[in-house]
Amino acid sequence: MTDLAHIRNFSIVAHIDHGKSTLADRLIQSTGTVKDRDMKEQMLDAMDIERERGITIKANTVRIDYTADNGEQYVLNLIDTPGHVDFAYEVSRSMRAVEGSLLVVDSTQGVEAQTLANVYQAIDANHEIVPILNKIDLPASECDRVAEQIEDVIGIDASGAIRVSAKTGVGIHETLEAIVQHLPPPTGTRDAPLKAMLVDSWYDAYLGVIVLVRIMDGVLKKGDRIRMMSNNSTHHVDRIGVFKPQREDIPELGPGEIGFLTASIKQVRDTRVGDTITHEKGGTDKALPGFNPSQPVVFCGLFPVDSAEFEDLRDAIEKLALNDASFSYEMETSAALGFGFRCGFLGLLHLEVIRDRIEREYDIDLITTAPSVVYHIHLRDGSMEELHNPADMPDLSIVDHLEEPRIKATILVPDEYLGDVLKLCQDRRGIQMDLTYAGTRAMVVYDLPLNEVVFDFYDRLKSVTKGYASFDYQLTDYRQDNLVKMSILVNDEPVDALSMMVHRDRAEARGRAMVEKLKDLIPRHMFKIPIQAAIGGKVIARETLSAMRKDVTAKCYGGDATRKKKLLEKQKKGKKKMRQFGKVDIPQEAFISALKMDS
Repeated sequence: MTDLAHIRNFSIVAHIDHGKSTLADRLIQSTGTVKDRDMKEQMLDAMDIERERGITIKANTVRIDYTADNGEQYVLNLIDTPGHVDFAYEVSRSMRAVEGSLLVVDSTQGVEAQTLANVYQAIDANHEIVPILNKIDLPASECDRVAEQIEDVIGIDASGAIRVSAKTGVGIHETLEAIVQHLPPPTGTRDAPLKAMLVDSWYDAYLGVIVLVRIMDGVLKKGDRIRMMSNNSTHHVDRIGVFKPQREDIPELGPGEIGFLTASIKQVRDTRVGDTITHEKGGTDKALPGFNPSQPVVFCGLFPVDSAEFEDLRDAIEKLALNDASFSYEMETSAALGFGFRCGFLGLLHLEVIRDRIEREYDIDLITTAPSVVYHIHLRDGSMEELHNPADMPDLSIVDHLEEPRIKATILVPDEYLGDVLKLCQDRRGIQMDLTYAGTRAMVVYDLPLNEVVFDFYDRLKSVTKGYASFDYQLTDYRQDNLVKMSILVNDEPVDALSMMVHRDRAEARGRAMVEKLKDLIPRHMFKIPIQAAIGGKVIARETLSAMRKDVTAKCYGGDATRKKKLLEKQKKGKKKMRQFGKVDIPQEAFISALKMDS
């Protein structure tokens, strides 16, 4: 049992690539938590895809034992959080489990948009914040300038910011001392009824569901009967332990501690993130304030290329949903693609990661439909429906008006690229709300429609600013606009996967770009194929893919012209018949490339 005054719970927050996971590695290594021979880069990133892309997707936790300079023994519970805007939900719930944060800022790059977003989450959670300037071993490092920027932009005192090189290990000892000196110990009473917050849960094939908990009050022991307060289900605790990155069993968890429990729980659905766990008998009556469930922002359909793999896809999606609370799904069917699932994601990176995991971990080839956002359809009878898939758009005669989600986007960009960024936002129907300066960098705040951002806004932003801009957004509200559904017809057949909602003023340009692109992407067939973009019954753009032709007159040497005519007529009839019954194959790459618009 550890005395409360000797526990420190903290998370590491930063923008993407500012060195969170590397700093966590050094803290683990310098305290001897993991032996040098077992040490590897990004110790806490367990998934293959995290290691490959070099990003953190799941927040991970580790317990470190540290002996301070004053000879006291401390237990440090560290949570390494993701930096990417799509995984902000992981960050927000990790914040609730700890009392302090290390704010890591790259001393060559300075404060970025995601730094701001994450540090504000920490401030909202009443955290004590220790600023750390990382990468001081690089020649481009400017510690004084960045410390000043932290004070100007975020408004926290950075005069005592610790200068660290997480790669070489400089400043790691000072960081550990600062954690012990400056971060507050947790509060909690050992004798009170058990109150534990469920921080995360995931599925393990051998142990069932593993639940990560932070004990607020009371003690949790092996063999206890516990109750989940949100659904009143009861379970018997089989094991209790902590992560030193490997699982290590311990007999009990006291107040202020973070650890895991297993209780032969079969489904992760029974363990809601943010739930309160208490004892079945003599438990607490008052639940902890949970956190808001995550709201999916982007929806798209996932279909197996081979329809026989539908059951395998269902298994894969159910298993992934067990480990990812922010991923939602429901079944859907499409005329062109057969059976599949309509899935909700927190952003495009989240979508890519899930798609990659299904293809890699379960070996299923997927077709992904156009990502779309949720629209509100107000019908003439006064009711309101949510539209997840543009293909399900009801008849316009019963629709009164449509509303689309708007976001507040914060973009930090060096001065010289400001004009390009403003133009990009104006092109995407943005409304400028604010423009301020922090040193040589501009901070622009825009009100943008989410459906303009979902496709490739981030890629375009990176390319017009040569990668220097950083971007963060949050949903604000729904607003009415002149939106229409644009269908794409190939050989007079609508292709569900390519139908999308567009603004009426943009529809023609968007439709023309789409059909021109498809003309290059669809391989030629033996008959000519019209490719059209239409709004309702009105075609707004058309391209024709010409047929491959066989020279049927090659065998006519001289003779009467009617012989050639007869053969050409015969060919024409065959082509006409073929066009009636012929099936156009659209390759999977064509779907994906056609959706990357505006390039």
